[in-house]
Amino acid sequence: MPHQARGTSVPPAPQRPGGLDRFNHAAPGAAETALLACCASRRWALRIAAHRPYPDLDSLLAAADEASYDLSAADLAEALADEVSPCLHDGAPQAAQTALAAAHAAYESSFRHAFVICLDGVEAAEQLDRVLTGIRVRMNNEPDEERSIAADELRRLARARLAHLVASHPEPGTPSTAHRVL
Repeated sequence: MPHQARGTSVPPAPQRPGGLDRFNHAAPGAAETALLACCASRRWALRIAAHRPYPDLDSLLAAADEASYDLSAADLAEALADEVSPCLHDGAPQAAQTALAAAHAAYESSFRHAFVICLDGVEAAEQLDRVLTGIRVRMNNEPDEERSIAADELRRLARARLAHLVASHPEPGTPSTAHRVL
């Protein structure tokens, strides 16, 4: 009969809280800082932080969507002012870098904010074409129409960043990689 030690048990290791749990229980300032890395509208970040805890990621993303749809023109301008247009990786050909820089400059001159586009689900090899095509097509928009499209792209970016924030388990308040490099 094998020997069994009596009265000795190894307590289970304490479980590290998941990203959503950590976000739900973070100090308000830390949660707001983490949210501002997802979308730079203070009103958006305060609203989402104030409605914690969220039972699951879908609830958090639904709240983020709702807060995004409620952004005023000033809130949207605040968020867009913090955005950086997508850029190319250092090894990209000079012609591609020049084309992208020129397209961004034309867009920003017309609309007075960075071009935003959510590239989640787009293969890396297709991202440059998607950005350049997006800029060319959207340059034809009226300012109000473009503001609406930019708001929707910003909402999609915020959702992706928020999902990444919670999935990757960073400490709230830790800077995230919020901008995509092509």
